[in-house]
Amino acid sequence: MSIQLVQPTDFQILDALIDGRRDTAANLAVSCDKDRNYINTRLPVLAGEGFLQRIGPAENSGLYQITPRGVAAIQNRPVYNTNRDRFEMLLNEQASRILIEEPLVRQVTDPEETQKDLLDS
Repeated sequence: MSIQLVQPTDFQILDALIDGRRDTAANLAVSCDKDRNYINTRLPVLAGEGFLQRIGPAENSGLYQITPRGVAAIQNRPVYNTNRDRFEMLLNEQASRILIEEPLVRQVTDPEETQKDLLDS
């Protein structure tokens, strides 16, 4: 069965989460300029397709994070519009090569060193 994404909404949701951070339907509704109730209907669908994952520990926390498959979907959006079979093939090939790491928090003793590290990366 072919993937059926709602355009542009589903891609807007994935794009809003592309940085790997977690977010809720309320925040995504604002960033996508969509109705919150509508976003609430799309999030479980995207999770069911493997583009998002629910984040716990509470099952109904309403917190979602993009998956490697979701990142691959954003990267291959033009293909979705022209060739759905190729789109699915690319998702399967590329998702295994995408790593989403938790945001890193570090404490440093020298703030100038931190600024230098940011400029070097």
